[in-house]
Amino acid sequence: MRRSLASASLVALGSAASAQQAAQTAGETTLAPVVVTATRIERLLFDVPASVNVIDRDTIRDAQLRVNLSESLGRVPGLVVLNRENYAQDLQISIRGFGSRSTFGVRGVRLYVDGVPASFPDGQGQVSHFPLNAAERIEVLRGPFSALYGNSSGGVIALTTELKPQPLRSEVSGAFGANTTWRIGANAMGGVDPYAFAIDAARFRTEGTRPHSEAQRDTLNLRWASLDSPLGRLRFALNSVSMPDAQDPLGLTRAQFDSDPDQTAAVALQFDTRKSTRQTTAAVDLESRLSERTTLKTAAWIGTRAVKQFQAIPVTTQANPRSPGGIIDFNRNFGGTDIRASWDSADATAAIGVNLERMDEKRRGYENFVGTQLGVQGQLRRDEINRVESVDPYAQVEFRWGDAWRANAGVRASKVSVDSTDRYIVGVNGDDSGSKSFSAVNPILGVVFRPSPVASLYMSYGRGFETPTLNELAYRPDGTAGLNTALKAASSDNVELGAKLQWTPALLVTAAVFTINTRDDLVVLSNSGGRSGFGNVGKTKRDGGELAFDWRFSPRVSAYASAAYINARFDSAFLTCAAAPCLTPSVPVAAGNKLPAVPARAGFVEIKYRGDWADFGAQARTQSALYVDDRNTDRAAGYAVINLRAARTFGAAGRGTRVFVRIDNALDRRYAGSVIVNEANSRFFEPAPGRTWLLGLDVVL
Repeated sequence: MRRSLASASLVALGSAASAQQAAQTAGETTLAPVVVTATRIERLLFDVPASVNVIDRDTIRDAQLRVNLSESLGRVPGLVVLNRENYAQDLQISIRGFGSRSTFGVRGVRLYVDGVPASFPDGQGQVSHFPLNAAERIEVLRGPFSALYGNSSGGVIALTTELKPQPLRSEVSGAFGANTTWRIGANAMGGVDPYAFAIDAARFRTEGTRPHSEAQRDTLNLRWASLDSPLGRLRFALNSVSMPDAQDPLGLTRAQFDSDPDQTAAVALQFDTRKSTRQTTAAVDLESRLSERTTLKTAAWIGTRAVKQFQAIPVTTQANPRSPGGIIDFNRNFGGTDIRASWDSADATAAIGVNLERMDEKRRGYENFVGTQLGVQGQLRRDEINRVESVDPYAQVEFRWGDAWRANAGVRASKVSVDSTDRYIVGVNGDDSGSKSFSAVNPILGVVFRPSPVASLYMSYGRGFETPTLNELAYRPDGTAGLNTALKAASSDNVELGAKLQWTPALLVTAAVFTINTRDDLVVLSNSGGRSGFGNVGKTKRDGGELAFDWRFSPRVSAYASAAYINARFDSAFLTCAAAPCLTPSVPVAAGNKLPAVPARAGFVEIKYRGDWADFGAQARTQSALYVDDRNTDRAAGYAVINLRAARTFGAAGRGTRVFVRIDNALDRRYAGSVIVNEANSRFFEPAPGRTWLLGLDVVL
């Protein structure tokens, strides 16, 4: 497969170059060169030996609600973003299978907002605070070069907001749609060189697609810059999100989903399952020019995060003295710094730096009942202080030989330390205190060949690793007290071969094939008391390919299409539990079973027409089946949906009013939009909504 891809690419180079003049004569729109930063060294897309997609501001905002990453990132091949229609649990995000096992939050994928990590040092993160209305671009990095970001970097998603000197520009925007869903926001930006500022604030609210799924989210994003201070380019950022009492409808069993996908599990109503979240992050970064060729970049951030979640843990289950209760309540203080020096010459660019992160957590667990009343805070059942620290020195270098050849190499040495102090030492519980450290040295290597200005062939290799998160370390598979210190970090060898071709000035084609071998991948071994015990499986394997076309037929018509295939499976057999409660794994998972929640095939097509009176667009999105557990006992069927939209702008010169309407799932297809992997009570299925509509308005003042 790799040999055929490379051969076809080389044969096509001559025709691609010769077609440019004809395309210009036909009046096609020329695609602008794309600059990427996700590889830490700013380069043109064709000079990077990695799969990178850049989603621009217009795509993010075009007739969208601007609340969920799933709105814009479904076009990226190899990236799966499942909207669970459950704002108490966030989106499910995976890249080439990394992160697919997550039942809440995001794991296995590194997340950034304006350079500030949205992932904690243990590898778990969230995207609810991503300010999509203010976004200038989103970069998605896949493949071996993700290892540059250290722990749990099976891929990288980095959002950047707009911040530059410009005349004052302000905007109010809003949208209203099905299920009493609405968003209202305001933003402003401007500044006189060398100063710039930007502010974006929004409120989102929905009654949800099922009973007991109401949610509200308030976000605020502030940035200020002095681009020519005495110390260099200085930027400040403040980001905040608040989500009070987001209701959790839980998943459905197969029988429930088949009988009525719009229903909510009865236990969700009985225990009033819900989650409240508050998070605030402040950051500063400074870029100083030390000499004509040397630059020093320093970034630092601090933040707080508080979560209180009411779960549907039965009262009888909590009778076990070892049970931590049915309410999760934690407060986190986190921060870090990244210091990087870079040197640039005509033939080489080098960077060396260190990344330091720390998270301190106060975690408590309570019973979710008082007497016969359910869904209220009861007695204390867990009280501990947790700390996670990471220290990651790294280096990266790029060599250039003429215009045709480039070589990239790098290494990152990561050490992640976890420490837990139990302050709830009662009776048979014993002392659950413990500590665990993980370390790895991860190299990367990539080579780019540019046979012509309109083509790029590359090959890259990288080794990554993923530590267990705090939640995965918290419980031993046999139900005994203390951290699960037997867990190992997973390590992966990742090889990719790719091509990027600009067949005409208006047509960009990218393709990649890859193979990934992972050792000690994390899997669920047992379930008891509403908690999962994790272990390591010998080997997993992922092989696949990705393809994307971006074609601007004319200034009025454009098309984009992408497709991805992956064969993600367990390469070693292991034992697991079939149903809760179970503390002794006894059910075999066969080698060759597919990784759950990883669709083997996915596709996306979008066509846009920009008319004199209005703009129109149509999207088609398809995805194959999702297995629900490691044993592959059931699966959510594949599906295809069509989305339609239209928009009209009143006014000119960048100021005016834009109104839009969109219809999602226009054919009213009923399907499971996501699955809860290895759910102990077999409530695997999270239904997607049927046909929905949205009206929106953007007013530039």
